[in-house]
Amino acid sequence: MSRATVQNGRLFAYALESPMDIMTGIGLAFGTAVVALIMLMGGDIHMFISEHAMIIVFGGSIAATMIRFPLSAILHGVPLGAKFAFTMSRLSARDLVDELARIAEIARKQGPVGLEKVETDEPFLAKGIRYVADGYDLEFIRDNLERDRDNFLMHLDEGGKIYRAIGDCTPAFGMVGTLIGMVQMFANMTDPSKLGPFMATALLATLYGAVVANLFCLPIADKLHGKLLDEETNRTLIIDGILMIRDSKSPTLVREMLLAYLPEKHRHEEGEPVPA
Repeated sequence: MSRATVQNGRLFAYALESPMDIMTGIGLAFGTAVVALIMLMGGDIHMFISEHAMIIVFGGSIAATMIRFPLSAILHGVPLGAKFAFTMSRLSARDLVDELARIAEIARKQGPVGLEKVETDEPFLAKGIRYVADGYDLEFIRDNLERDRDNFLMHLDEGGKIYRAIGDCTPAFGMVGTLIGMVQMFANMTDPSKLGPFMATALLATLYGAVVANLFCLPIADKLHGKLLDEETNRTLIIDGILMIRDSKSPTLVREMLLAYLPEKHRHEEGEPVPA
């Protein structure tokens, strides 16, 4: 569900909910399907299930992660990381430039009071607009928005680090499970009936560690790093735009100043020639 408004002949569409990052979901689903298909082609899926291997890989990785990070970081970082791995920003950097220029036009014509009627689905931008509409001074707005941005980025960075830590741990504990299984196997060489289960546990521990790390945790950590860079750019862009609006800068100046945040190829309207 979305809401659309027309401003100066242009259509602005705002998603009421953050749009899904379909590439994350597609990648995870496709990777899981590939691994499951290869397992099924080789026989019964049950032969790839080992409680002992699961305990050593998942239990050991969770324990090591708990040692590495404080509880507060885990409680904030893991849910925030999971959310941002599967969602995208409501507005792109280019959309934010256009939106801030529009808001600057409203502020220029109607004054700060006119901003009270401005609606946006970007919470961080809405907060800045509210500060300007309420007449807070420049330093107050700057300090509060920068503190809000830095706290958000810190928690998002913690989420990425936690997923990367789990991705680093699972192959290591898979190897630990392999070594334990081999020790048990060699200790029971006189009983052939136990060699197969111990060898399966050893190999499945390595399999679990490799799959969890390389299909789930490390890709999500890399995705979060990219999202962090995008969010840092977008929120810094919003802060600069809000401060210029508070300082009564012209909409044209606001647009030109904020376009510096965008790559050259994104600084021009669709169909407008890009300077060589």
